[in-house]
Amino acid sequence: MIHEHDRVVLTAPLAEEGLEPGDIGAVVHIYPRHEAYEIEFVTLTGKTAAVVTVSAEQVRPVASTEIPHARELAHH
Repeated sequence: MIHEHDRVVLTAPLAEEGLEPGDIGAVVHIYPRHEAYEIEFVTLTGKTAAVVTVSAEQVRPVASTEIPHARELAHH
């Protein structure tokens, strides 16, 4: 189960925000019944790139065997 402040992985593109599957964000709000989450995505320097509301199907928990990967944020 996903909790507030957990890191999560995006599973679907959010082109309007320049976000891609695999991007990692932090849960800042959980909607009733865990149907949706508000997620903050930040750059590696700590600047907020986007705060978005996504459905539960658009994110998943981070796995213990995964490592981060850097990429440039798409400009929109």
